[in-house]
Amino acid sequence: MNHPSSRMLTRIKAVYLYIREKGTVTTNELADEFGITDRTMQRDLSILEYNGLVASPHRGRWSITEKRVKIS
Repeated sequence: MNHPSSRMLTRIKAVYLYIREKGTVTTNELADEFGITDRTMQRDLSILEYNGLVASPHRGRWSITEKRVKIS
């Protein structure tokens, strides 16, 4: 996997903070909010999920995990 660009990392951080603020959100809602395709959002979410920061207990719905994270 190639390294994510800094712009992508900035968006992923913003996505995480958005989910943290809203509670549970859908992939669709996130894609609309950030002006990207569902597919791109899914990719961002899978990075967050891989790092244990978000979970999708119900298909297409996302919330943050208990994992503590420092946002620099």
